[in-house]
Amino acid sequence: MAKTPRIEFLDLDFAQLSLEETLAWLARRGADAPFAYVVTPNVDHMVRFQQADDAVARAYREADLCVCDSRILARLAAFHGVDLPLVPGSDLTRLALERVFRPGDRLCLIGGTPDMPAKLEQRFRGLAIIQHLPPMGLRQNAAARQAAIDAAAAADARAVLIAVGAPQQELLAWEMRASGRVTGTALCIGASIDFLTGAQRRAPRLVQRAGMEWAWRLASQPRRLWQRYLVDGPAIFPIVRRWARARRAGHG
Repeated sequence: MAKTPRIEFLDLDFAQLSLEETLAWLARRGADAPFAYVVTPNVDHMVRFQQADDAVARAYREADLCVCDSRILARLAAFHGVDLPLVPGSDLTRLALERVFRPGDRLCLIGGTPDMPAKLEQRFRGLAIIQHLPPMGLRQNAAARQAAIDAAAAADARAVLIAVGAPQQELLAWEMRASGRVTGTALCIGASIDFLTGAQRRAPRLVQRAGMEWAWRLASQPRRLWQRYLVDGPAIFPIVRRWARARRAGHG
């Protein structure tokens, strides 16, 4: 497979692939393909990435495909002359299930809720969903991560959908590859399955295109998300300013 072109933004290399090109990349990979994993950073991920320990930073940097999940991030990049194609993670997950994975494919879901496999199999008929439910605190629990790797290896699935939240899902994907025991493709999908099963509602398309999906989610779950969007998220602006200054200095 040809090497994917990449572009650097905020010290992370993003694939220069559109949503359709990302789906095509995924479609070329079967269950027996050497293991690869996809990360989809948004603003929250990038703020965390700047403060991450070496293991988490490595998990993002060494992903086989890193695509931008945030309109805000893409617009900040464009303001500084960086073309960052938008690949919303929720759209990627939905379209992969609708158009890439075929009846008879096995998928391994790490995380979620116990009712999700049945709901997914009802909506996407012909897919076989094998679920592993790890405990909370996965990032600090090496034994639980190893159990998740064992489950993914045993599933022999075309894709592993890792839905345990950032950054533990990215760390788990890196460890799956390092184990040498898992094949196929892992997608670090966060809450994408929640939208597909009705556990959460996505913002209307107009709100999404306006780059205000964060406000929709904040209004829907203010107690859970206020710190992420009102305290942690705005840290992206000084991060981008520092990156831009360093970039100008490096070109000087």
